[in-house]
Amino acid sequence: MPLLVYGARQVGKTHIIREFGARHYKNVAEFNMETNRTVRTYFEGNIEPERIIRFLETELRERIVPGETLMFFDEVQSCPRALTAMKYFNENTPEHHIACAGSLLGVAINRDELSFPVGNVDSLTMFPLDFEEFLWSQNEGMLCEEIKKSFEANEALPASLHEKALDFYRIYLIVGGMPMPILTYTKSGSLIPVPDVQNRILNDYIADMSKYAENAESVKIRAAYNSIPAQLAKDNKKFQYKLTQRGGTSAIFGPAIDWLNFAGIVLKCVKLEHALMPISVYQDSSSFKIYMSDVGLLTMKSGISQQVILAAGNMENTFLGAITENYIAQVFSAKHYGLFYWTTDGQAEVDFVLQKGNDIIPVEVKTGKRTKSKSLSIFTEKYKPAYIIRISGKNFGFENNIKSVPLYAAFCI
Repeated sequence: MPLLVYGARQVGKTHIIREFGARHYKNVAEFNMETNRTVRTYFEGNIEPERIIRFLETELRERIVPGETLMFFDEVQSCPRALTAMKYFNENTPEHHIACAGSLLGVAINRDELSFPVGNVDSLTMFPLDFEEFLWSQNEGMLCEEIKKSFEANEALPASLHEKALDFYRIYLIVGGMPMPILTYTKSGSLIPVPDVQNRILNDYIADMSKYAENAESVKIRAAYNSIPAQLAKDNKKFQYKLTQRGGTSAIFGPAIDWLNFAGIVLKCVKLEHALMPISVYQDSSSFKIYMSDVGLLTMKSGISQQVILAAGNMENTFLGAITENYIAQVFSAKHYGLFYWTTDGQAEVDFVLQKGNDIIPVEVKTGKRTKSKSLSIFTEKYKPAYIIRISGKNFGFENNIKSVPLYAAFCI
């Protein structure tokens, strides 16, 4: 079936499809549906596959051969009829191989569901690189393997490797997982040019908000997005509409948050009323936290200094807790866990709650090595989980039914 690749802008969708095509096909027939008006217009007529293929061949001036040519429609959200056509390509010409990508694909499909070829496409979502992939980019594959061994065995990593991994983790909080900032850091060996690259990505996001939303709606989207660092700086990180705009309500800003979520720009973590199986049916959708899809972009957008991040082991800063939580939310989202947290009567809060098979696992996140928590005790007494995961600056271990996972090893969960 045709493949749809979702993901935020600049996450690497176009690059990886081109790379895949170069490795596995004789040629790639690429069409940018945002910039190629001729092709976009042609899809507005009859979308019978053979007709479309004949036209695309004349556009390319070369044959499109089944099994040898990968047809690639980029920025496909700009042409809803091209999405609809995927149904007929799958049904009538399944011998042709097609990939589609779009930075606002989720937004377009949510806006115009009639265009979506239900049951006739495969879908994949691309995320920023996680910490393991970041280590690969730094030629630290062996360190990854040692981390995974220690995670499985619940045995402490040698102290020198533990500190080395924590140093890389702190760099990752600054660079994040977007490909271009990582490439910039890797090539230069310096963190100094990274914020400029990240700022260009944020500007692209802002431009999309203006381009793909009505004027009044785009103002609300930008206001909601710009409020995220302030939302996360609060002790109670629940999203508050009044921080977005005085007098703000869910009726005013709810669609804006949905837009950001569908665009892959933010991650939504919803409150659980009860930590029972299956947890998704006990969510309170009116209470939620919003994280940014990439921790490096949050670090840059918040304005926190790189020195504070790098000296995190020796320096206290309350916003570091928010950055750490954002990092964990990013990890869990990429591993396809639903993002949920639990709280009760303002007395206790558990940062994340995971459903792993038949087990409900509370996850507590700590910035440093101080790990005492009243909230976990309340949760444990109420729900008696199989075990607890505590993510912190401490080394691996398992004691008192608590699995200790260092911050850098969250990708193992």
